[in-house]
Amino acid sequence: MPSLPAAAAFGTPPTLDDIAALAEAALGTLPQELRRLAGTVLLRVEDFPDSDTEQEMQLDSPFELLGLYRGRPLTERSVSSVATEPDMVFLYRRPILDLWCEEGEDLATLVRHVLIHEIGHHFGFSDEDMERLEQEAE
Repeated sequence: MPSLPAAAAFGTPPTLDDIAALAEAALGTLPQELRRLAGTVLLRVEDFPDSDTEQEMQLDSPFELLGLYRGRPLTERSVSSVATEPDMVFLYRRPILDLWCEEGEDLATLVRHVLIHEIGHHFGFSDEDMERLEQEAE
């Protein structure tokens, strides 16, 4: 299993690329079957959700959303389903960093938690399923 980069090594706030590198490393900790199935999901790291997402999610603040899955969960698809857009997982850097500073949790662990939760939506998993998946990834 690949090791995650040491988040404590950051002397300045981690960049979009730093968060993406942590997320890519976290993907490597997922069980192989899930990695294979999640391989079609695109990963994007942005500072904040866009204004349309803020409105759609009825956010009071863009800091409320750490990540988001956009797409149709596998459990809602059929052989006649035609994807109009790719499945995507968004990680939002600034809210993640804000929580990181508040909680003091290891950044790599926090990024992995958000990533697993959002990929879980792709599979149509319950919160309990996602908790189990996180424990298996550790």
